[in-house]
Amino acid sequence: MFPFSEILIAWYDQHKRDLPWRHTKDPYLIWISEIILQQTRVAQGLAYYNRFVHSFPSPSALAAATEDEVLKLWQGLGYYSRARNLHAAAKSMNGVFPSTYEGVLALQGVGPYTAAAICSFAYNMPYAVVDGNVYRVLSRIFGVETCIDSTRGKKEFLALAQKLMDPRRPGLFNQAMMELGAIQCVPSSPDCSLCPMQPHCVAFKKGWVNRLPQKAAKTQKTERFFNYIYVKQSSGVWMRKRPAGDLWQGLYELPLIETSKVVCSSSILSKRKAYKSLIPSRAKLHFLSGPLKHELSHRTIYACLYRIELEEDFSGPVPEGFCWVEDSKISQYPVSQLLHRLLRKTHLL
Repeated sequence: MFPFSEILIAWYDQHKRDLPWRHTKDPYLIWISEIILQQTRVAQGLAYYNRFVHSFPSPSALAAATEDEVLKLWQGLGYYSRARNLHAAAKSMNGVFPSTYEGVLALQGVGPYTAAAICSFAYNMPYAVVDGNVYRVLSRIFGVETCIDSTRGKKEFLALAQKLMDPRRPGLFNQAMMELGAIQCVPSSPDCSLCPMQPHCVAFKKGWVNRLPQKAAKTQKTERFFNYIYVKQSSGVWMRKRPAGDLWQGLYELPLIETSKVVCSSSILSKRKAYKSLIPSRAKLHFLSGPLKHELSHRTIYACLYRIELEEDFSGPVPEGFCWVEDSKISQYPVSQLLHRLLRKTHLL
């Protein structure tokens, strides 16, 4: 076996990016960075990290925040369950971040990968981190063709990473592995001439770089069609917090009518059953924008935005969960990135 960890760490010392969470051993700050970066590129996540830790510099500060405050800071990052899990986990800590692997792993929203990252970076515990970047590095360098999203593959790659890890410097080793995949051994068209592992890389020697790592067949995306109704009354609009059981739990939205395809306004009004008390039968539905395409990991959403005006003295019963929000305060409410785009596009936000 060639001196893998020595070559890796020497490269990292020369090429690592200067990122704020690499200048701390505070497990809370490392935890925040890891959760943000789970489904987010560093370029996007950095600003969110800085704002988040400025607003919530400790577990106690995060625990004391409201869900709306947490979700508003998270707005635009997607995968909002990450923010809700952070909030719940902070409340469970009683102000003190866990100091054992088992304690970290027990936190809501923390799995083996995140627990290994936190414990190796903050406490220098010998747990190997295997994320998408590490899968790619190991698969290419050692020519591993096992699917990375299979049960067998996950066990195989974790065992290989654990075997290669420098037990004296596990945190440094893990950072270097992730960095090599992030900035050198990138998914498409990596410049192998600059890679320190090139002389030992099986994928480079066999011409397999573009076909490794292997992954099982992609999940087919489903399509959904959303029709938002901007129900205007006086100097405000009607909104509600989305319930559990679907996308964007806990975020605010306008009255939403989902259809099986893009439809005309008359068809939308015929499906307004849940909002009959808020959208009168003779309401004039004005088209504002759409269909706007919005891609999620397993769904593609096409959304349209409509507007109706209610009389100022309208006093019909309001559907459960709805509240009236002043125009000037809409921006204070956490909404999905899709709705935010629609409101900005139509100059309503």
